Amino acid sequence: MHEAILHQLDALKTRYDEITAQLSGPDIVQDRDKLIQLSKEQADLSETVETYLAYKEKNKQLDEAKALLEEAKESDLIALIKEEIATLEDELAELENRLKRLLLPKDPNDEKNVIMEIRAAAGGEEAALFAAALFRMYSRYAEDKGWRLEMIDAHYTDLGGIKEITFMISGRGVYSKLKYENGAHRVQRVPETESAGRIHTSTATVTVMPEAEEVEVEIQEKDLRIDTFASSGPGGQSVNTTMSAVRITHLPTGIVVSCQDEKSQHKNKEKALKVLRARLYDKYMQEAEEEAAKWRRQAVGTGDRSERIRTYNFPQNRLTDHRIGLTLHRLDQIMDGDLDEVIDSLGMYFETQALEGAERTHA
Repeated sequence: MHEAILHQLDALKTRYDEITAQLSGPDIVQDRDKLIQLSKEQADLSETVETYLAYKEKNKQLDEAKALLEEAKESDLIALIKEEIATLEDELAELENRLKRLLLPKDPNDEKNVIMEIRAAAGGEEAALFAAALFRMYSRYAEDKGWRLEMIDAHYTDLGGIKEITFMISGRGVYSKLKYENGAHRVQRVPETESAGRIHTSTATVTVMPEAEEVEVEIQEKDLRIDTFASSGPGGQSVNTTMSAVRITHLPTGIVVSCQDEKSQHKNKEKALKVLRARLYDKYMQEAEEEAAKWRRQAVGTGDRSERIRTYNFPQNRLTDHRIGLTLHRLDQIMDGDLDEVIDSLGMYFETQALEGAERTHA
């Protein structure tokens, strides 16, 4: 392993020991905030330190096995030692790769909840029906993971399609799983509205934003224009005579957010502010990434949210993710929420890209 990585690991081990000593001190229980902070830091470091200790132990065993090999004279013993050395080298290589991954900078948003938006794009009614199918797919996936899905706002068509929908998914590590779903999703299929049986191509866009805390994005009341209106259902007809729906316009950026899912105007305003905060946080993140030209922008492509990332071909039961060249012939299962292989493949690909970038830095 590269010397710079070993120095980094030694420093982390030293810090871990320091924290352990502080947590064992008699005064720590009197400072609750410090106790929580140190306990969290220790928990964050524990897997890396434990893996590093296992790596050092394997290295020691390998050195001992190589020393034994030099002294061995019997052919049977030599064969056994060589077999043990080969096993230890494989185990060391695996631990080294694991350590490199553990040392990659953590995305600070990975553990956050997400706010997702799906919009019908090119394709009229068929695009809206596809947007509805995507919403169902993510809903099933969230249900399978034990996450909570909460509606915020939705606009439907008369045929049950979705013009646009905003919802929140809460749970452990949600953003880490869904962050690569940003972009344009393309569908190829015979629409329900097509009598001649021709295959049409339509698109829907998906936006995934980490939920932002109030301390991360400060919103001034003077920067907001808040309008109220009656909730509407499919086709635009009014379903609520009270003015419970809320539309918030953020004047400095022009971002408009609406929420009509709750019967209470207060709750709708609360949800709309959550979406606004997430959109502003997402906007600041995108601007920061553009300025710094980070690895994710290079790995994903242009970084443009309108970039086509995936094709759903229904006649051939095929899904293709164009960013990583992944093709699966079980679209029916994926549309039913079985997204694990797609999500895990994307995570592994972008993690590998980051790992290769880190290795080039240390080279």
